[in-house]
Amino acid sequence: GRMWAYTAGFTVLPHVGGFLGWFINRKGIPDWYEKLKKPSWCPSRKMFPVAWTMLYTGMGYASYLVWSDLGGCSSKAIVPLGLYGAQLALNWAWPPLFFGARNLNMALIDILCLDVLAIGTLCSWYRINRVAALLLVPYVGWLAMATCLTIRIWRDNPQQKAGKSD
Repeated sequence: GRMWAYTAGFTVLPHVGGFLGWFINRKGIPDWYEKLKKPSWCPSRKMFPVAWTMLYTGMGYASYLVWSDLGGCSSKAIVPLGLYGAQLALNWAWPPLFFGARNLNMALIDILCLDVLAIGTLCSWYRINRVAALLLVPYVGWLAMATCLTIRIWRDNPQQKAGKSD
């Protein structure tokens, strides 16, 4: 009877930080972000909430599968769920660094570390639950695009690198 609550909790958890990051930074996003020089392949702003809703849902459900397969918070879960938690924290830290602090240097460092942890999470989950690992593939793919986008914005907007204000 309680499994649906665990499933829902794990699935919703990633959305919490994503929503808070958007809510806190929503006012500064339109004017500042629109002024940045971005590559022609940059997705529309409208794509980001749709993409992140799907990615966070898949990631959250995948974390539930891993947690469930490992028997909850057992000693076997420390590394796979620790990697997941660490990458999720870096994921949640990116919007405040990029949009809030407008610090492209720190946002770039954050996303590069996030990439390593997300790939590590996927690899550690593959041995536990292949479906969970496959659910992370679109996320890692989106992160690759987001990393390339962050690098291009960092490179093409030198005046913004240290988080200077308008």
